[in-house]
Amino acid sequence: MTTMTNALITGWGMYVPSRIMTNQDIATLVDTSDEWIVSRTGIRERRIAADDETTATLATHASRDALAVASVDANEVDLIILGTCSPDYYMPATAALVARDLGATNAAAFDLQAACSGFVYAMATANGFIRSGMYRNVLVIGVEVLSRFLDWTDRNTCVLFGDGAGAVLMQARDEPGGMTGFQLYTDGTGWEGIIFPAGGSACPTSPQTIAEGGHYVHMAGKDVYRYATRQLAESALAAVRDAGLTMDDIDQFVFHQANLRIIESVGKQLGMPMEKVFVNVEKYGNTSAASVPMALVEAVAAGRIAVGDRILMVAFGAGFTAAAAVVEWTADPERAFLAPGEQTRLGQPQRQLEEVSA
Repeated sequence: MTTMTNALITGWGMYVPSRIMTNQDIATLVDTSDEWIVSRTGIRERRIAADDETTATLATHASRDALAVASVDANEVDLIILGTCSPDYYMPATAALVARDLGATNAAAFDLQAACSGFVYAMATANGFIRSGMYRNVLVIGVEVLSRFLDWTDRNTCVLFGDGAGAVLMQARDEPGGMTGFQLYTDGTGWEGIIFPAGGSACPTSPQTIAEGGHYVHMAGKDVYRYATRQLAESALAAVRDAGLTMDDIDQFVFHQANLRIIESVGKQLGMPMEKVFVNVEKYGNTSAASVPMALVEAVAAGRIAVGDRILMVAFGAGFTAAAAVVEWTADPERAFLAPGEQTRLGQPQRQLEEVSA
């Protein structure tokens, strides 16, 4: 009898910068208010990277925690897949910098760009590599420093985004569990909905593109909202069907934290009880590819996920892209521990981390 190799999540970690930018802070920069932002997005604050922090440094912090939880050394990692749309450089890949900083000397490494869907795309990619037998220990990262790409005079975008990183280690195991169903989706007709208009080969950097703000994120908010609410629901249902389950079989929903109204709308379409939906958008805003892994880490820390639970992760992003995955959780949530020389508990929400270390 042939034993199926599965890709199980054995480690998890997250990192957010210490600087908090509240809605009141943003109201000093652009015509808005706390009430306006909260009523339309559910966001109350977001984290902003320090001057000496980059996408690679945030990713490295989260990855170290994930490896520590799994009790795996960096040199045991075979592959690093990093989802981001705000890399340190166009070239080289940010994943290569993370491999360097971790000391992952035996790992192949590459970036994956599917915008806010990037982490779930990266998980599905890792699942394929592991189940094929090519790799056994794959580090999957979702990370963004979108604050460097925002026009702080554009109310349509600057109120939405924040910086952060989340990571999981996926390992080959013969036991049941891991990703049991997924769907990846792209509709390229929506390519202009969320875009950096300039800086690529279609519109190279020039004094004119800089003067016009072409290197900032631009978004057609109403179009994105309408499309996202429909496609998130469709992708969620497709992944659940692929797993051979129904929505009633899902124990915890970990959605992309773009907008509370989107999450509530999708929940209503799917008949999901909100007590099964983890939400932290009020603290971090939209962290794009980092959103799903950060929510996962905080859900585990909050006691919302137990061994045997079926988790549905769903995201939507520029492209338009969408991704959904059903994961059977097998790791003991209590595996998070105090790292040597650290005064913080791995896997705990950042606000709690700061209180512990104060």
